[in-house]
Amino acid sequence: MPQAPTRPAPSGPSAAAITAGARAALAAVLLGFFTITLDALIVNVALPSIRDGLGGGMSGLQWVVDGYTLAFAAFLLCAGSISDRIGARQAFAAGLALFTAASVVCGLAPGLGILVAARIAQGVGAALVLPSSLALLRETFPDPARRAKAIALWGVGGSAGSAAGPVAGGLLTMADWRLIFFVNLPVGAAALLLLRRAARSPARPAPFDWTGQIAAVVAMGALTFAAIEGGADGFTTTPVLMALAVTVVAASVFVIAQARGRHPMTPLPLLRSRVMSLSSAVGFALNVAFYGMIFLIGLYLQQTRGLSPLATGTAFLPMALTTAAMGPVAARLANRFGARTPIILGQALIIGGLLAMTAVLATAPVWLLVVLMVPIGAGGALAVTALTALLLESVPAERAGTASGILNTSRQTGGALAVAVFGALVAEPSGFAHGLRISLLIAAATVLVTVAATLRLRALPAREDHHGAQA
Repeated sequence: MPQAPTRPAPSGPSAAAITAGARAALAAVLLGFFTITLDALIVNVALPSIRDGLGGGMSGLQWVVDGYTLAFAAFLLCAGSISDRIGARQAFAAGLALFTAASVVCGLAPGLGILVAARIAQGVGAALVLPSSLALLRETFPDPARRAKAIALWGVGGSAGSAAGPVAGGLLTMADWRLIFFVNLPVGAAALLLLRRAARSPARPAPFDWTGQIAAVVAMGALTFAAIEGGADGFTTTPVLMALAVTVVAASVFVIAQARGRHPMTPLPLLRSRVMSLSSAVGFALNVAFYGMIFLIGLYLQQTRGLSPLATGTAFLPMALTTAAMGPVAARLANRFGARTPIILGQALIIGGLLAMTAVLATAPVWLLVVLMVPIGAGGALAVTALTALLLESVPAERAGTASGILNTSRQTGGALAVAVFGALVAEPSGFAHGLRISLLIAAATVLVTVAATLRLRALPAREDHHGAQA
């Protein structure tokens, strides 16, 4: 990779020292993104073993997954704002330290409640890591061409986590499911050591939007609770109806706080920008399809097809390896044809894979299901990489953390709701296979809706001003 220029440090180090700091920052970002992606996927294969060890039904397993993704989504908006305020490097270090510490608690958890609580803490740490990692790349590589290559490598880090997650989960679970959390420790420690060599990020102090953050957490938490518990107990029960009411009230408070607050964490002009709204919608749909499919197929292969955890993890490997290879391909396609081409191509691959899997699910051998997962993973990598690069090019550097926080909030919310809703469908009396088929069709339809919006994307928009509006 060519040497990437960085902003001059106040102490005036040599060019070689600056280059070393940039490389250290890039390596730390890759490891950080790797480990939070690994953790999102390594757990799915271990769910039956966790249930055997700690007890709990389908709703308990959903909370083990959604405790992480829900906290991830709920705190991403705040995390992006924190990254912009205290500096990307500082926010990244704090998030990674919290994530690593919470992993220890997950590995030592004596019961399901402690495990879910620690997963929530992991999600908060991951929420700090993700937007700050992109913001750190944005400030470390100001040249657009070199930044695009850095973002492609960032995507490879996440794709490598996706590739390693299911296989590592199956392998470690064969020994003890607790090892799937302890594996985060050496990776987190290495990233923190590398980060010490990176230059300190500039801070932009500003008051914190407590009203907006609390409202966002309450709204997302209540919505996910309603989806999971509604699937288990029915959507007309008093707790579920109360949760839905809380969701509406909290969401209304959030919108009002962002519209009228003096220091909103997600300025409404930024939310209304064309690229921001498109990125959020597409990101939501992509994660509904990708993470919903992984959650369902991981359970299906073990519960219905009788595969071991290791065999199940290995079944995801071809998809994961293809996903890892698509980041650089997406960057080249976007550079040559524009962002719309890889985004639409990725959406088409996902829809085709999901529909084919739905059609052959009942009679297909396991190897065919493995093959049909490949276009789903490849399509997701193509679309997400191009989508991320497009968004970061459309906002100024000081809004990079906030913008990436909004995008990834939409993505994680899609993943959390997919697990909640699809888990409820497969737990219905009609049977796991019927619920799985309906869930895959819903995922395909969700992605199809966003294709129409993507077709309206013509070219990279003019750069947006500090508040996110079109220049």
